[in-house]
Amino acid sequence: MNKSRSFKMVVAALAIAVLSACGSGGNAAQIAPSGSPDAAAGGNSPAKPAEVKELSLFIDASWYPVTEWKGPVADMITEKTGVKLKVTVATDDKQLPLMIASGDLPDLVFTSSNIDRLSDSKLSYSWNELIEKYAPDFKIDKTRIAIHTMDDGKFYTVRNSFATQEEMKNSKYSLGSDGNPGIAVREDILKELGNPPIKTLDDFVKVLGMVKEKYPEMVPLIMDKDWIEQYFLAQFGTETLLDGWYEQDGKVEYAIRQPKMLEFFKFMNSLYRNGYILAENFALANDQIDDQYATGGKAFAHSHTVSTADTDNIKIKSNQGDFSFKMLPSVLSKDAKVVSSGLGFSGTFITKKNRDPEASIKFIQYLASDEGKKLTMFGVEGVHWTWNEEGHPDFKYNPSDADFVNSNGIKWWYLYNDGVTEGMLSYVPELQKTQALMDLKSVRVYKPEIGLIQTQPDSQEKTIKTKIDEMVKNEKVKIYLAESEAAAVAAYENMLKNAENIGLQKLTDWANTTYQKKKDLFK
Repeated sequence: MNKSRSFKMVVAALAIAVLSACGSGGNAAQIAPSGSPDAAAGGNSPAKPAEVKELSLFIDASWYPVTEWKGPVADMITEKTGVKLKVTVATDDKQLPLMIASGDLPDLVFTSSNIDRLSDSKLSYSWNELIEKYAPDFKIDKTRIAIHTMDDGKFYTVRNSFATQEEMKNSKYSLGSDGNPGIAVREDILKELGNPPIKTLDDFVKVLGMVKEKYPEMVPLIMDKDWIEQYFLAQFGTETLLDGWYEQDGKVEYAIRQPKMLEFFKFMNSLYRNGYILAENFALANDQIDDQYATGGKAFAHSHTVSTADTDNIKIKSNQGDFSFKMLPSVLSKDAKVVSSGLGFSGTFITKKNRDPEASIKFIQYLASDEGKKLTMFGVEGVHWTWNEEGHPDFKYNPSDADFVNSNGIKWWYLYNDGVTEGMLSYVPELQKTQALMDLKSVRVYKPEIGLIQTQPDSQEKTIKTKIDEMVKNEKVKIYLAESEAAAVAAYENMLKNAENIGLQKLTDWANTTYQKKKDLFK
């Protein structure tokens, strides 16, 4: 795809769209009242500018790439709903808890880490009550309601980015999001090494050794600081990350007790002892340093996400580099397995400070419509994409081009969306991440009921799990950087012992009681 040419086409199409709107009297006067039946149902009737409502939105993610309600997607959502947003992005993860404590909340809050805290009738309107009163035709499926229903019988949000196994199975072109692990390697160096096959983990380790021997100045494998373990945990089939739960014979256990976990730690330790990864990789100050190693020609392999090769190659080309990356297969082991226990990413809350709950729930209803989900995730139909007869969008831009995606407001206003629609954003046959995600989809199993094992704020279980999680964060590095395999095993056993002393068995007993209750919600 010629990105430059595509960009110009999109800009030209947007210009035509704007001129067409103006030519037909299109201006702010076309914006539909939010309470109109057409707007609530996701219809196409334009609205009146005087009735456009501005609601305040707090995004509880300091890294969020879009910070203003602007661009063609935001404009179109406003045209469809009569709502525009005044956006504030968190400065850090402490800001929202402080706002909750002070009662100084905006109309809407979009959060991942404070879902339990905001699912409280003293802080937020329940969606079931607002839907019954203002949007009775807003239908949400039973699985999503089950996931989000609190002990008071109400649900206060529905997370985006969630899909069931059945939904993903029925959607051939929905592959998952960029938020999946992947490793890319230098094509030119691989060629110079004689293109040795990389079909297994052993093959990959062997190639890292070849790189270290022939290119001693180069780092064989650089890892993003937030994606140290994910790819390799999947290859060992651990079914969970280091702070999660896994299920076996109807019972759940904390991640570090997983029998395959020791083999994973031995593998990671061997990478360090063989000089294939840097000790300082575990202390990187930000998530840009690994990118600089990779795109600056200092590393052979780059561990990050399924988009790594695509995004690295864009940067390398922009810097007029003369090399490129290609993705490793996502499955390098017969044990490879991914268990998706995720419940979605973030949810939108309509707070008790909200000045217009009716407009707010109807705004979300539009975003939840088929039209709203496609507009949010793909962009403006006809301008950014067209629908392929086979059942997927054909994009007029590169979805891995973060600058284009962010500047046009594509994807990030998914205040309500789902994993199926989001997963289609990844189906771009000419991109490498597409094949990487197809590999992952073949070994993915969905168990959302495990994701419902969540400790409540200020609970004893929360305290225990927080202490164990923090302990693991510190102790795991000692295992990775142990000077011998025996020392690595001893450090692993010490980590288990520490967890037991903190209260792991008590936490596990609680988790199993919770798990049995939550499983019943899905019957």
